[in-house]
Amino acid sequence: MSPFTWLALLSVVAVAALFLALAFFLVAITSQLEQIGGEPRDYGAKASFLSKIRLGVRAIEVETSNIPKQVPPLNATLTAVRDGLVAIDNNLGGVIAGVSRQVSP
Repeated sequence: MSPFTWLALLSVVAVAALFLALAFFLVAITSQLEQIGGEPRDYGAKASFLSKIRLGVRAIEVETSNIPKQVPPLNATLTAVRDGLVAIDNNLGGVIAGVSRQVSP
């Protein structure tokens, strides 16, 4: 057989091994998720912990959706506050220097 044929066969075997590993891990993940199911209710159905997590994540997403809209105005306000504090710092430096000159004879 030619090297091309060997490479083609090796590729087919590698793809088959990849799909087998994928199937194995998907079955393992599914079995773990089924165990998480939840507590049984009176009528036999389980309250899914996964659905509760999904609802919680959705609530967080909804509650934090305004953050990107609010950050630019907040940054502008904080920048103005910083500039004001720098001006106060400069003025206080001048006041301290003036008081120091008055105290020293």
